[in-house]
Amino acid sequence: MSSELHEAVAGPVEERAVRALFEVTSAAWSDGDIDAFAGRYAQDATVILPGVHLRGRDGIRSAMGAAFAGPLKGSRRLHATESVRLLGPDVVLVVTRSATVFAGEAEPPADRWELATWTLVRRGGEWLVEAYHSCPAGMPS
Repeated sequence: MSSELHEAVAGPVEERAVRALFEVTSAAWSDGDIDAFAGRYAQDATVILPGVHLRGRDGIRSAMGAAFAGPLKGSRRLHATESVRLLGPDVVLVVTRSATVFAGEAEPPADRWELATWTLVRRGGEWLVEAYHSCPAGMPS
């Protein structure tokens, strides 16, 4: 996450853990490491993208594994934090502006940015993505 958290998560330990989740998933994406990527999603996670609904860690692993081997090979993800809200001691809602940078690109074009909502849950002491939803962000104002 590239910008400062806008609201306190629950303290510096939790803030670092939430940031680490984004760093790990982004690094796994860049590396095309589907096991590390999918492993940061809850077993029953939900991912909704325009026209796509992925169900559970296994569904995410299958769909994203195929994407990492195909059209997303060599790509990376960028995330800029819009807001972070603590919904409970073990639930955080994060809104980001996110984009995929394809192989050979230095930056994504303006029309590729998305708005994304992440529901993170802490289970067994670690933060996992429980739900993710993205939609086109439109042009920045």
